[in-house]
Amino acid sequence: MSRVGLVLGAGGVVGQAYHAGVLAALEHDLGWDPRDAEVVVGTSAGAITGTLLRVGVPAPELAAWIVQAPLEAEGMMLRSLLGNEIPVFEPFRLLPLLRRLPDPPGWEMVQRAVIRPWTFRPMAAALALLAPGRVDIAEQLGMLREVEGRSWPDRDLWICAVRRRDGRRVVFGRPGGPEAPLHLAIAASCAVPGYFMPVTIDDHVYVDGGAHSPTNAALLRGQDLDLVIVVSPMSGPVQIPTDLYALSRGHAARLARREARALRDSGTPVITFRPGAAELAAMGNDFMARERVDEIVQQAFLGAGSYAARPEIRELLITAGLRRGH
Repeated sequence: MSRVGLVLGAGGVVGQAYHAGVLAALEHDLGWDPRDAEVVVGTSAGAITGTLLRVGVPAPELAAWIVQAPLEAEGMMLRSLLGNEIPVFEPFRLLPLLRRLPDPPGWEMVQRAVIRPWTFRPMAAALALLAPGRVDIAEQLGMLREVEGRSWPDRDLWICAVRRRDGRRVVFGRPGGPEAPLHLAIAASCAVPGYFMPVTIDDHVYVDGGAHSPTNAALLRGQDLDLVIVVSPMSGPVQIPTDLYALSRGHAARLARREARALRDSGTPVITFRPGAAELAAMGNDFMARERVDEIVQQAFLGAGSYAARPEIRELLITAGLRRGH
C-alpha cells in the first residue's frame, strides 16, 4: 500500500469547490480514494475538506453536494454535517481589510523577530495583526456545531492555524501539537484575519493558518511518504501583478513551489494541482462567492484530469502505485 500525503490548501468557498473537483478527478481517473491518504494537512478551507474526508465523506459526494446533485447513501453524512446549501458570506474584499488599523505587535512577536529572524515571516505577522473581523466563524459554519464533541479522527489530520500573539504557526492534531477540540481547531484554521473574528483556545488567540502559508506542505518532510499530493486553490501565475488579488495568488504560488521543492529535496515526490486559466476565470476574485461553485468544480475536475494525464505526472503516479502503466 502506497503511503500518500494529501495537502489541502486555503481558498475560502471557491477553494473548497476547487478541492472537490480535483479530489473527485483523482478518484474517478486514478481509482485512488483520497480518504486513504496516510496523513492529511488542512489549512482554512482545506481543514474543512480534510475533516470531511477523515469522517468518511467520499470525494465524489463532496463534489455532488457543492453542485447540488443527488447524493448517494454515503452522502447523507455530508448533508447532516453541511446542511442543504452552501453558506452565504459577505463578499471578500482585500482593500477594506487592509485599510483598517492593525493591532500593535506584542513583545513576544518582537522578541521572535529579533532572536530567531530566520523563522519569522513578516507577512504572517502582518496578517495576524490585522484588526479582528466582525463575523463569527462558528456562527457561519454549521458544520462546526455538528462536529462539536466529536473526537479527532483515528488517522492523521493536521490542521494549521497561526497564533496571533507571536505570528507562529501551530499545527493541531500533529504529535506534539497543542490539544484542541476538533471544531475549534477547524474554526481557528478558517479565521481569515480581518474578515472573521479570531478564535480563542485555552487562552491563546488564533487566526487562519493561511497567514503562514496557503498550503503548509513542507510539514510533510521526513514523513517517509511515497508521494505528496498538494491541492493549492490560491496559487496563480507568477507574473507581474495587476492588482492585489494577482499579488496574493502569485505569493501563494511562490510559497507552494518553495515548499514542494523542500519536499523533493528531502526525497519525497510531489504533485501540485493549481488552478489554470479556466479555473481562475471561474473562481474570480471573491474567495467567499458561491455563485459559480458548480462551474469551479467542473473546471477543476477537467483540469486535474488533464494534468494527471501528462507523461511526467503519469510516471510519478505509476511509480507511487496510484496508476497502472496502461
